[in-house]
Amino acid sequence: MILYPAIDLKDGNCVRLLHGEMDKATVFGTDPAAQAAKFEAAGCEWVHLVDLNGAFAGEPVNGAAVEAILARITVPAQLGGGIRDMATIERWLSKGLARVILGTVAVENPDLVRAAAKAFPGQVAVGIDARNGKVATKGWATETDVMVTDLAKSFEDAGVAAIIYTDIMRDGAMTGPNIEATEALARAVSIPVIASGGVSSLPDLIALRDTGVIAGAISGRAIYDGALDLTAALAALKA
Repeated sequence: MILYPAIDLKDGNCVRLLHGEMDKATVFGTDPAAQAAKFEAAGCEWVHLVDLNGAFAGEPVNGAAVEAILARITVPAQLGGGIRDMATIERWLSKGLARVILGTVAVENPDLVRAAAKAFPGQVAVGIDARNGKVATKGWATETDVMVTDLAKSFEDAGVAAIIYTDIMRDGAMTGPNIEATEALARAVSIPVIASGGVSSLPDLIALRDTGVIAGAISGRAIYDGALDLTAALAALKA
């Protein structure tokens, strides 16, 4: 299982939100590129990036910060937030991003996800953010009646590289991930599932890994707070 350290970008800074609320942002650093370099130096195989402003605006906002990160690191990075058309997908992948994460458009324009996954094999992931089992879009501000598993299954034949599943009520709350729901999703589809939201300790990571079906886990606040020791976590996952 791969550990993806998260860099959430708001106004050019590295932040963490609580339950996805922009007015509950804690700034952890003003140099996201330096933070990404630290993650790489620690041995991380990937870096997970989110353009929080972009998720609300519907277009990239923290582009300069993302480009600075890509210029500093050699490990692959994936980015979500405000990527809602083919031109933006093409632009980011051409700048060296390894994978784009499509969230809102997966609900509103699934044909775009299919077209992008076909055009860029292995470089398109679907971000499914859920509140009580139902999908939320537009930076989690809009709730839908779409069920998580139904949305995931609709992309089974699309060639999507991964599904990033976030339980919104766990995100940034340091309460542990929703292992049961994440495992159920991973067993329901053949697409690799990456867990996000609430991954806050080494036992959380081990529990996710021990399901045997979860491909990765994203953690942010716990790493910055020191609740999750990155070196120990990476060593444990390699054991």
